[in-house]
Amino acid sequence: MFPLNFLATSQEGNGYTLTPPMKLPAILFAAIAAFASVASAAEKPNIILLYADDLGYGDVGCYGATAAKTPTVDRLAKEGLRFSDGHAAAATCTPSRYALLTGEYAWRKPGTNILPGDAALIIDPQRTTLPSMLQKAGYATCAIGKWHLGLGEKGKTVDWNTEIKPSPREIGFDYSFILPATGDRVPCVYLENGRVANLDPKDPIQVSYKEKVGNEPTGKENPELLKMQFSHGHDNTIVNGVSRIGWMSGGKAARWNDEDMADTLAKKAIGFIEDHKDEPFFLYFATHDIHVPRLPHARFAGKTTLGPRGDVIEQMDDSFGQIVAALERLKLTEKTIVIVSSDNGPVIDDGYKDQAVEKLGGHKPAGPFRGGKYTAWEGGTREPFIVWWPGHVKPGVSDALVCQVDFLASFAALTGQTLPTDAAPDSFNVMPALLGQSKTGRDVLIEQGGPLSVRQGQWKLVVAQKGAQKAPPKKQGLEDNDRPVRDTGAGGGLQLFNLAEDLAEKTNVAEQQPEKVKEMEEILNKAKAAGRTR
Repeated sequence: MFPLNFLATSQEGNGYTLTPPMKLPAILFAAIAAFASVASAAEKPNIILLYADDLGYGDVGCYGATAAKTPTVDRLAKEGLRFSDGHAAAATCTPSRYALLTGEYAWRKPGTNILPGDAALIIDPQRTTLPSMLQKAGYATCAIGKWHLGLGEKGKTVDWNTEIKPSPREIGFDYSFILPATGDRVPCVYLENGRVANLDPKDPIQVSYKEKVGNEPTGKENPELLKMQFSHGHDNTIVNGVSRIGWMSGGKAARWNDEDMADTLAKKAIGFIEDHKDEPFFLYFATHDIHVPRLPHARFAGKTTLGPRGDVIEQMDDSFGQIVAALERLKLTEKTIVIVSSDNGPVIDDGYKDQAVEKLGGHKPAGPFRGGKYTAWEGGTREPFIVWWPGHVKPGVSDALVCQVDFLASFAALTGQTLPTDAAPDSFNVMPALLGQSKTGRDVLIEQGGPLSVRQGQWKLVVAQKGAQKAPPKKQGLEDNDRPVRDTGAGGGLQLFNLAEDLAEKTNVAEQQPEKVKEMEEILNKAKAAGRTR
């Protein structure tokens, strides 16, 4: 049974307001409201976010892929609710993750673009986050996998040889086992509850993003030592036969093996589920797949015609399958909401020569959409988005507009929590849409992909400065003449698209629809000026 407050239709503040369908005596209505509140607080399903990295809308079978097999994701889609208009908040990883955990668009906060591996934590430990809210609701909380939100205090150099604070624990995660940043950046070690796992104190870690430290070989100096060559950038310290962004020395016993990473992370996630099977838990499982460097385990290498990129799609699906199997073994499926999504759209060549471009063939990573990672087009933020809750969510397909920035307000409503007035400024309660109880989600979405875009129903306005097309953001060690110019959306001025007729965003109708352009510009300007959208 769902909490009674889901019967409401008023999207005000942090949650829904129980509105009586008929006039009732005040005392009776108060009793119903009180019962609804108790029911809402008592019904606290486990929550698992299966969060992929760089996975495109068209990369999985249930959204049209055939070259890579994704039986777990396809099963969850068949048995759950599959969204055709589900979004990350941004077209790159750090801002998407920031928005998901804080309920705030990342473009509001300076310093939330793609971070180096030694950046300070960009989430204020004093603010309400998705995990801290669920902690207050009685949940055990866990972060496994890619982090890339910074660690430690601003203005201080991270000492990787001691406990690092603040870390995931300070923003609400009881347990964490994470990559400090992402797989193509140093340090290439896991952090468990703020400390480097398996670190030998006699072999301390040094990290720099400014200059070489130690005397270890680099991809630029020693390309003959590489088992995967870099295509641009990614030419610094070699770890596990792959050169990375940034330099590190030491920590030899603590360094990860890329081929084992998917299994390592899945094992940690399953261990957390087993330890907390008798209480409500929240698991943020942020797999590294399918981000570069793409180094699948031997049992997946060569399984697809797409090269390593396709192989790690199947590896990602297997990781998700291991977690679902654990839920079934522990008889937790009807007690657990599982959401599958990704942090941003697809990218093919993102710094390594892994044949992703050469072997792409007819596979369409972004499905019918234009663009992908780094871009303002729909392919940048429109993601696979599936909600699975056996016995509660009716199988089907929804075209409701939903976004990961709404998880905070939505799960607060589900668990009977009231958010502080200054929390989650851009997060709406769209839980009725997520559970299939409503065909509509949010009215307006602001997408971040370099230029900002505004979605309202079938309409999309890309708000870019006029001028020449811009190259993607410069990365450490990446020379200007090595950077291919991507179809980012930058430089095109105001561009209006009718997605009901033009999913591929090829026909700019701004000149034909000046009033609509003005209306959507005003929506964005109002949101910027107000500092919040709800």
